[in-house]
Amino acid sequence: MNRFAQLFNALDATTKTGAKTEALAQYFRDAPKPDRVWTIALLSGRRPKRAANSTELRAWAAEAAGLPDWLVDESYPIVGDLAETIALILPPTQTRSNLSLTGWIDTLIALTGQSIEARRAGVLAAWNSLATEERFLFNKLITGGFRMGVSGGLMTRALAQATGVDQSQLAHRLMGNWDPATTDFDDLISDADQTTSTRPYPFALASGVEDVAELGPVTDWLAEWKWDGIRGQLINRPGAFALWSRGEELITDRFPEFDVLARALPQGCVLDGEVVVWGDSAPAPFALLQKRITRKTVPKKLLADAPARFLAYDLLELSGRDLREAPLATRRQALDTMIAALPAGLPIAASPVVVAPDWVGLAGLRASARDKMAEGLMLKRLSAPYHTGRKRGDWYKWKLDPYTVDAVMIYAQSGHGRRATLFTDFTFAVWDGPDLVPFTKAYSGLTDAEFRQITDWVKKNTIERFGPVRSVPAELVFEIAFEGIAQSPRHKSGIALRFPRMLRWRRDKPVAEIGTLDELRALL
Repeated sequence: MNRFAQLFNALDATTKTGAKTEALAQYFRDAPKPDRVWTIALLSGRRPKRAANSTELRAWAAEAAGLPDWLVDESYPIVGDLAETIALILPPTQTRSNLSLTGWIDTLIALTGQSIEARRAGVLAAWNSLATEERFLFNKLITGGFRMGVSGGLMTRALAQATGVDQSQLAHRLMGNWDPATTDFDDLISDADQTTSTRPYPFALASGVEDVAELGPVTDWLAEWKWDGIRGQLINRPGAFALWSRGEELITDRFPEFDVLARALPQGCVLDGEVVVWGDSAPAPFALLQKRITRKTVPKKLLADAPARFLAYDLLELSGRDLREAPLATRRQALDTMIAALPAGLPIAASPVVVAPDWVGLAGLRASARDKMAEGLMLKRLSAPYHTGRKRGDWYKWKLDPYTVDAVMIYAQSGHGRRATLFTDFTFAVWDGPDLVPFTKAYSGLTDAEFRQITDWVKKNTIERFGPVRSVPAELVFEIAFEGIAQSPRHKSGIALRFPRMLRWRRDKPVAEIGTLDELRALL
């Protein structure tokens, strides 16, 4: 664990990409191979199951530190991170352990599912044999909130630097459903047979665009609707049919209506596209799709009420041949030919191309995106290959302006990480007749300077405390942006916003002039 703690400190001590890359590359050269595998897993979002919940950890830490529960609870919002709070309040270590990162993760895996007495004894023993920094990382592993400030691209770059394997090949090999507890490092980075694998390709991502006129002739670009669904890759290789989300989650079982595509699609193909719930002639609201996402098994009624369709954007593999280096124009023609040859009535279609003679005409079509249940347009250079990750210049998202509403802050909570000492997470309300009704939360969109000003105000104007949350007078008004809105019986307001964030602090606007719940309902 000491070597892993040294890596964490090296990454935390710099914001320079080159220094982070070198620190990771050196670790991937020197660390024991099982530790390398677990580090790759942690950096790519694969974590062991939680051995204890937050309530248990707080109680055990208070007991070990000889502190009353209320003092631990008061310390947490000041520090801003439970794992760090616990590491700081525990008494000095009595013994030191030489267990590696893999050894400690094996310990956590062994504790998972045991009685509360066994888990408590195991966690207390671990705390008593780790230094403060190691305790912090151990706690992060327990809580499942592990972050190291390293992107997937930076991690694969460092791994390529350490192993000599091409970065794009590594990115592909690290995709899919591999288990760090049973995977060998050499097998992980080796060029395994792809023909029968369900492993997806790394997704190509788009950048935002401000001025489309700078992109050159509109004829150089393919425009298509930016659907509000689940981006995914549909894989149909010999003996292997799978649907992967962009978050590298295997979601095949959640969409059983796609099983028919395993027989209909040609063998050895991979499609990039969007999973949507399909209405009569257009996608249904995302809220219906969300019901499908949250269900591991889908009842017949939900299948009937919210039928899914795969809208294909791109063809990445055909007859077992990787097409990603071919121009988009070639890939799209092959995709259209494949889809046209399929029997009618299947839950798949090519995402329609949006055609206009110039950018002005395309802007006019883009304005109708919400009528088609889309968020705007995607612009893809016809001559471009299918990139790994976000490579600016070939793929852009030309989204509609978001919905906005003015609202007042009524609750504030401190942030996490480098913003742990600031109040950054806020609850907002709008008018419902004479009453203020909370309707959303937001934590992004303001500058650090603004967050510091708001933090000073919150400290001086706190009315009540509810653990880490403080209620404040309804005085500070903000403009809230959001991408969509849906009915939600789980919320007091009856609505839920999609991707809410703060656009600006409306110092010029009194609370009496903020938005109303009726105005928001009118958007449903």
